[in-house]
Amino acid sequence: MPLRRRALLAAGLAVAAPALVRAQETVVVSDLLGRSVRLDRPARRIVLGQGRLLSLMGLLHPDPVSLLAGWASDLPVVLPDEYSLWRKRFPEIDTVPQLGRRVLGDMSLEAVVQLQPDLILLNRMNAGAVDAEGRGETLDKVAALGIPVAVIDCMAEPLRDTLPSIGILGALLGRPSQAAALSEFYAAGLTRLDRWFADHSPPTQRVLLHNHGGGRECCYSIAQGSFAALLLRVAARSIAADLLRRPLGQLHKEYVLTHPADAYVTTGGVYNGRGGVSLGAGIAPDLAARSLADMLRAQGLAELPPVADGRAFALWHGFNEMPQHLVALEALAGWLHPDARAMFDPRPTMEAFNKRFSAVPFQGTYWTSLSG
Repeated sequence: MPLRRRALLAAGLAVAAPALVRAQETVVVSDLLGRSVRLDRPARRIVLGQGRLLSLMGLLHPDPVSLLAGWASDLPVVLPDEYSLWRKRFPEIDTVPQLGRRVLGDMSLEAVVQLQPDLILLNRMNAGAVDAEGRGETLDKVAALGIPVAVIDCMAEPLRDTLPSIGILGALLGRPSQAAALSEFYAAGLTRLDRWFADHSPPTQRVLLHNHGGGRECCYSIAQGSFAALLLRVAARSIAADLLRRPLGQLHKEYVLTHPADAYVTTGGVYNGRGGVSLGAGIAPDLAARSLADMLRAQGLAELPPVADGRAFALWHGFNEMPQHLVALEALAGWLHPDARAMFDPRPTMEAFNKRFSAVPFQGTYWTSLSG
């Protein structure tokens, strides 16, 4: 073996050896609730209390399916388009035991124990109500199994919880370097947004934020958290926040008509002809734009001033559960503030997520407007 090649190989082994040692080291981390979580080594048999947490795992690990001992069954039901991409990339996902959709509901704790996991991952919704010390009925019952339990989340308060959740999960999976790279990329995107809005101070836009537009009578809306939190970051506000005292609720059409908004934003997905806005894996851009226009007409919303002015937009609903909501933030910034359009283009950001991080890259249309 040539001397240079031997030197390079030796250098590579020297770098790899500490990593191999670290992979066997005890992991101790505080989860989102401040609870200490201890693993004898990075997790290798994980039960997901929400199946959609797999998307976050897939930003940190090249084969997250290989780490699953079992999972909740929500992903195939709620995001069937994305699940089809996961099946195509990892056919073995069909063999992972599905445990139901609700922890302590149709998800049997006895079934979880039989899978012999070394970690259970929950989000805030799974964990249920907790006290100031991060204790609650659901968590106490799950923790009583003697299996480490960690809470991470990107949905309830995405701009508060996403960065710490990336770090927590990176430690639990033994992927701290990947977590650091993702955190740096995500934080840089937020910094660019914050700097522009601090420098320009545009007027706050009032937005009719329609949850799953077309899925039910107008207009079930988001007032707090998730997409409403994203609006606040880009100098906008859901008009539902003026009326509702809970995160989600119904705005009657009379209220919508008498409290005009500056813009209309709805969320969409794969509704299989049920009347919503078609967005997600496998959706073509022209179909997405056409479905938005069709939904607005069917709901009698075409007469709203922002819709009549062409200020009607749609985002894929799945953005509210993953760091890719950075893409949604950039789309919102450009839609709601014309002066920001030259600065924020969601396409390169989506491409960077796909190329640098995603085990299963997005393939389809994930945002649209009346102009396509």
